[in-house]
Amino acid sequence: MHSRRTVLTTAAAAAAACATGATPAHATAPTIGTQPSASAVTPAPSAATRARLRRLISRMTPEEKVGQLFVMRVYGHSATDPDPADVAANQKEIGVANAAELIAKYHVGGIIYFGWAHNTREPHQIADLSNGIQKAAAAQRVPIPLLISTDQEHGIVARVGAPATLFPGAMALGAGGSRDDARTAARIAGEELYAMGIRQNYAPDADVNVNPANPVIGVRSFGADPQAVARMVSAEVKGYQGAGIASCAKHFPGHGDTDTDSHVGLPYIHHTAEQWERLDAPPFKAAIAAGIDSIMTAHIVVPAFDSSEDPATLSRPILTGILRERLGYDGVVVTDSLGMEGVRVKYGDARVPVLALKAGVDQLLNPPDLSVAHAAVLKAIQEGELTERDIDTRLMRILLLKERRGLFKDPYTTHGDVDRVVGTRSHLATADRIADRTTTLLRNDADILPLSRRRERRVLVVGVDAAAPSGTGGPPTTVLAKTLTELGFSALALSTGLAPTQQQIDGAVAALGERDAVVVATYNVSAQSPQRKLVGALLDTGKPVVQLAVRNPYDIAQLDGVRAALASYSWTDVELRAAARVIAGRLDPTGRLPVAIMRADTPDRALYQIGHGLSY
Repeated sequence: MHSRRTVLTTAAAAAAACATGATPAHATAPTIGTQPSASAVTPAPSAATRARLRRLISRMTPEEKVGQLFVMRVYGHSATDPDPADVAANQKEIGVANAAELIAKYHVGGIIYFGWAHNTREPHQIADLSNGIQKAAAAQRVPIPLLISTDQEHGIVARVGAPATLFPGAMALGAGGSRDDARTAARIAGEELYAMGIRQNYAPDADVNVNPANPVIGVRSFGADPQAVARMVSAEVKGYQGAGIASCAKHFPGHGDTDTDSHVGLPYIHHTAEQWERLDAPPFKAAIAAGIDSIMTAHIVVPAFDSSEDPATLSRPILTGILRERLGYDGVVVTDSLGMEGVRVKYGDARVPVLALKAGVDQLLNPPDLSVAHAAVLKAIQEGELTERDIDTRLMRILLLKERRGLFKDPYTTHGDVDRVVGTRSHLATADRIADRTTTLLRNDADILPLSRRRERRVLVVGVDAAAPSGTGGPPTTVLAKTLTELGFSALALSTGLAPTQQQIDGAVAALGERDAVVVATYNVSAQSPQRKLVGALLDTGKPVVQLAVRNPYDIAQLDGVRAALASYSWTDVELRAAARVIAGRLDPTGRLPVAIMRADTPDRALYQIGHGLSY
């Protein structure tokens, strides 16, 4: 692999020299396990760097410039030889066969990886895909490296799965309350992404989740306290960018107080300007102060800031007036996916990218039809709605980000880099230690917990087996039962699903008859959820019942009679194992609620306040 790295690095350096007139130079990734100085994270570009990039821009055609503004999906595990089904999907959706053709035809500035697009099978393959993409970029008339990105928030949103290290998600880290843990998790995650050729992570989530009914953010947020969220966002920005990864705070101006999912509708945020300043702004201000490389927009309407009721992604008063001018942010602004319904409901797909650029956006993420979007931006330039100078300004921000992240010097990686960094024993052990500080004990009447290997040795584990986030393990009941068994119990897993039938409930009760205690995993329990009936039936047996909320922590408000309740904030293996260690008494629970849990009967009154959490 050393010879391959030499060839690829030489090609990249030569391409950069050709494009900029600079002398080829080799730059290595940050040394694994070290933390660059703050100045190395977000250095101010020199006059020479800006001049070099201006010369590069001057060589580009309008078509090439416009292409650089797009970040696009592409199907396949290989840049040049994807599976036939992926070739067909690319041809249907994009009009190309593979990533190399996408780059040659549209000159895109970035590619985003998804599991469902078959980009992220395993670390060596991801590294090879990244190298293939960069090789295709180096072959362009004006060679410019691509910014390869993904959504690796951890917790319930993870595009790169095991054997990469998977950390607790944002709300779990919020429960742990440690900025050091947040920074460490981001640094290690960033090092692993870097080793696979991914140089931008659409994380952290900077939304303040003050609405328990939020269907799209929830545990992706660090919590409901704006200042606490701000501290964690700042820590993760420094962690990711210290590892050489461009961090991206999302979703501006704040997606935390909505009951509509912008993937399927257009949410409204009815905060006043003062409420926004107090509730939503602090994490974004903290991200900017930490030197954040990029900020992602939200497809949400904020009438207090824009009476036109355009979504923020298309709102000049919000993106230019507030983000650029009031907050003083001059980094890259990227849209949330332009394929989401929230940004498509008011304007057609040809108008959306033009309006986003006019609003203050730099990068256009994942349009539903790239040919339509690309042509629309070109037409807007030709007709004077956008000027080429407007495009050059946006392009300069993007190129400065690529320069800052070392892409012009060395965009490549190797299998050796992957093997040294991704999913190492020390990284996995760190993830477990961080998870051990996140589980929250909400209720423990009569000291039901921890379970005793003498009194409750035979444990039944029932409940939801929701599909695990990409590559993060599962199923949940099996992981819990296996971990409890390893800890000295005899545990049996019995999946009862998100909506248990009466037959499944009866089966769980019968199975509990031969057991000493039951752990029931619940998932976003509502007033109408059949999970309530399951828990009630288990309680009626008189056996000890331990309820574990494996997603949003609010379930306990809907479960009358439960006397032992915990929250893990996710159903990924790393968090489930930590919860099992708490249940077994191997860990003293130290997590504290980062959100309030309101009463079901009187929603204006708190059942448990922010900061609540019991210990043994």
